[in-house]
Amino acid sequence: MKINLCILVVSLFFLVISCGKSPKKVKKVAPLEKGSFGYDLQFLKSKDSVIVLKNGDSQVIISPKYQGKVFTSTAMGLNGSSSGWINYKAMNSDSVAHHINAYGGEDRMWLGPEGGQFSIFFKPGDKMVFDNWQTPSGLDSEPWKLVSHDLLNVSMTKELQLQNFSGTKFNVSLNRRVKLLSAADLSGILGISPDSTVKWVGFESANTLTNAGTEKWTREKGTINIWMLAMLTPSEKGVVVIPYQQGDEKELGKVATTNYFGEIPADRIKIGDGTLYFKVDGKHRSKLGLSDKRATTFAGSYDPSRQMLTILQFTKPSTNSGYINQLWEIQKEPFKGDVINSYNDGPLANGSQMGPFYEMESSSPAAFLAPGESLTHTQRIFHFVAAETQLSIISGKFLGVTIEQIKSAF
Repeated sequence: MKINLCILVVSLFFLVISCGKSPKKVKKVAPLEKGSFGYDLQFLKSKDSVIVLKNGDSQVIISPKYQGKVFTSTAMGLNGSSSGWINYKAMNSDSVAHHINAYGGEDRMWLGPEGGQFSIFFKPGDKMVFDNWQTPSGLDSEPWKLVSHDLLNVSMTKELQLQNFSGTKFNVSLNRRVKLLSAADLSGILGISPDSTVKWVGFESANTLTNAGTEKWTREKGTINIWMLAMLTPSEKGVVVIPYQQGDEKELGKVATTNYFGEIPADRIKIGDGTLYFKVDGKHRSKLGLSDKRATTFAGSYDPSRQMLTILQFTKPSTNSGYINQLWEIQKEPFKGDVINSYNDGPLANGSQMGPFYEMESSSPAAFLAPGESLTHTQRIFHFVAAETQLSIISGKFLGVTIEQIKSAF
């Protein structure tokens, strides 16, 4: 009896002590900030079973559901800046928008031409104005088929039918392979091996267009081309930099087409000494382009607020069948267009705006393909984050100017 009483007293003693103890503190996890890669990854996972290619802190998000887009990337893991522009409002919508579903994405595959008598964005007979402009659904709102993927690669396909402004119909097969690039790739492709203080991410998209029909695509009835667009986040002092071939205008033509959506104001563009600077703050709708004779295989941009240098590289065959003219008008020379373009978003005439965002774009030559023939266009995007002295070495090698020159352009 005494033993049982002692056991009861001891039990009550420990019960009182345990009740008096303060509960364990639960460690709070800081929410991911908007603008970070982790925030965008979390958001995109709520919309689709996205694929993440990963090599340490270098990561890329790809979505077969959203037209095979590379939505965004990071050089510094989940808490690093998200490089691509994402339209949260459009992705949260339950309806399919008219004209375009501008979901965003820093590497998406489109087809041209956008304007002209062979346009695939305007119906036969329609006036070429924004109210009649319509992105083909296979490039805009329909899912793509996932073929395969691993830690560093994704392969996707899409079959679609198109009709141009002149009434020509196309059966098209698209294949798209995205690869996350390694340090060995960086060294092999660009010939640079930055030290560990330079954070970077790079990826490659190899995009193949195949004539899946029974007739050859011709100059008389029109054809299409591969058109790659990188939608990126603008900043107040962001600048696109495009090196160009210098020479006489009589031989090479003007340096750039600057009147896609009206002439670009003089305080937003600077051309000279082999370098074109374009202000990309997302506040004035404007676009420019460089022809085959003027374009190199590089373009880039710099965002001083994030100390991020972006380099875009693309394939440009030395012999080609001409480049498609994208201007919204009936053209005298529909196969004398631009190789590389840049777009700065801004308000439309009615005050509405898709973005803000800005774009760097590259195009393949016109695809005069026989049935079963294919054309491939490859585009690579690299983002470097480091001290400006180190970034200047990279910008000097590929863009021909220092970071200080870019910052002082406007």
